[in-house]
Amino acid sequence: MTPTEHEISFGPYTAIATARGGALRELQHEGRDLVIGFGSEGEIPDYRGVICAPWPNRLADGRYSFDGKEFRSAVNEEARGTALHGLVFGALWELQEHTASSVRLGTRVEPGKGYPGRLDISVEYELRADGLRGTVRAENVGPDAAPYGVCPHPYLLAGPAPLDEWTVQIPATEFMEVSADRLLPEGMAGVEGHAFDFRFERVLGAVEIDHAFAGLIPNEDGLAAVRAYDPSGTGVELEWDSAWPWLQIHTADKPAGPSRLGLAVEPMTCPPDAFNSGTDVVRLAPGESHEASWTVRAISR
Repeated sequence: MTPTEHEISFGPYTAIATARGGALRELQHEGRDLVIGFGSEGEIPDYRGVICAPWPNRLADGRYSFDGKEFRSAVNEEARGTALHGLVFGALWELQEHTASSVRLGTRVEPGKGYPGRLDISVEYELRADGLRGTVRAENVGPDAAPYGVCPHPYLLAGPAPLDEWTVQIPATEFMEVSADRLLPEGMAGVEGHAFDFRFERVLGAVEIDHAFAGLIPNEDGLAAVRAYDPSGTGVELEWDSAWPWLQIHTADKPAGPSRLGLAVEPMTCPPDAFNSGTDVVRLAPGESHEASWTVRAISR
């Protein structure tokens, strides 16, 4: 039987990637969890750690048009009537390469009534001195152009205290307003004076977020980063570059069951429902590819 679990390590970091959804199942630094993990078998709860492609977030009614043709993908978020997180989170990804400190997994998207193109998608997780670097790559291996968007879906864990007690910094000047019932886009608003203004580190408190952010603020190296600290002084950071102009933040609020266990931090190449709005959708011509990376690392006071 082909193994579905792939362990890697480097220095103080260890990680486990799984064939299920190409997901990062576990990431630790000196034995401390940096992401909310899940079991080695069964369904992945809350899309933890999966790769969302060929679109991130929600697609209204699972419908869109591309190059004059209509497509309809299955609605998998029935309460909101949306196609959520693309087509590959439920696939068993194949092992392509495995070393002591890195693993690369891949899968294919086939054309059909829900999508026009044939894509080969891979994700590589590499542990280095500065943390875990994830890289996702998509190549159009079919005869027709295809729309594309992607995001990783980790839930970060700063430490043992409840989420409300963490301090958080989110380097964004705008957020996308969404409908209350379906969480679909309604327009953009500035964060200044709003509960979502975390440009400067502050306690998260009871603020509930499930929104996309834009107007991202890079540092001198051209990178942006979300940082979260536990009151104990431990923390976690997710850093990304300009390949990801959008960011989804979710405080993991749930109407039933375990809630607010971690902070979902999802760099996105395009916003929610982008296949309908056209905003920042990557158009992959036959033979073209797209690649983007992010890094998760331990930080401390």
